Amino acid sequence: MKKRYAFLATGLLGAGILAGCGDSSAKEETKSIKIGATSGPYSDMVKEAIQPGLEKKGYKVEIVEFSDYIQPNIALGSGDIDANLFQHSIYLKTFAKEKNLDLKGLITVPTAPMGLYSKSYKSLDDVKTGAEVATPNDPTNQARALNLLAEQGWIELKPDADPLTVSEKDIVKNPKKLVIKPLEAAQLPRAIESVDISAVPGNFALAAKFDLLDALALEKMDEQYRNLVAVKTADEKKQLAKDLTAVVESDDFNAVIEKSFKGFSKPEWAN
Repeated sequence: MKKRYAFLATGLLGAGILAGCGDSSAKEETKSIKIGATSGPYSDMVKEAIQPGLEKKGYKVEIVEFSDYIQPNIALGSGDIDANLFQHSIYLKTFAKEKNLDLKGLITVPTAPMGLYSKSYKSLDDVKTGAEVATPNDPTNQARALNLLAEQGWIELKPDADPLTVSEKDIVKNPKKLVIKPLEAAQLPRAIESVDISAVPGNFALAAKFDLLDALALEKMDEQYRNLVAVKTADEKKQLAKDLTAVVESDDFNAVIEKSFKGFSKPEWAN
């Protein structure tokens, strides 16, 4: 059965963070932990693929769901939660620097990739010259979209351009004469009604109840864009960090991904 996810838009107030459960020694003794995640596929991943493995190791796991991309790191930095899963390394590093938080990415997990979606075309071979392509208008995701278009041979980018920061000015050839229309990322799923192709980030595709496997193409995801489990830097050598890593690397975790998270792009370490 295909998995569908409801969307809770970023920018809403974060879900209430539950109060801390005592000092660190008490936590260690009872092995009670809290893991934060944004509502949707990544809270589901914690519940279905990570929590069972940790429980086998003797932990009592509470999942704290958030509806924005700010509070999960604030809660982690303050010690209200022990780990979180919702962000890629670029966001983590930028946010931690801006907020003066000492956080560390522990291990990457399978992540929903950006895809090219269309109501006008059923295959890449059908795409006509002059097609309108909607892309995200934020610099990070537009770079991903342009790389995805380049992967199809539809555009050519400057060979010396940084793949993480390329923009429309780096397009040196456009043999298909694509008309690129930058839009807010949240508008991209609806854009398939008005443009030929829309480059939709994975989280917005899932929020719009798209099946990732219906995409004309999915990006070859750069490792820096994969979501990760994060902890406080002071905790990266502790037993919980070791156990989290072991669970994510386990066969049981992979079996859940294969069954319930079809289309998610696996990290390089998992291939």
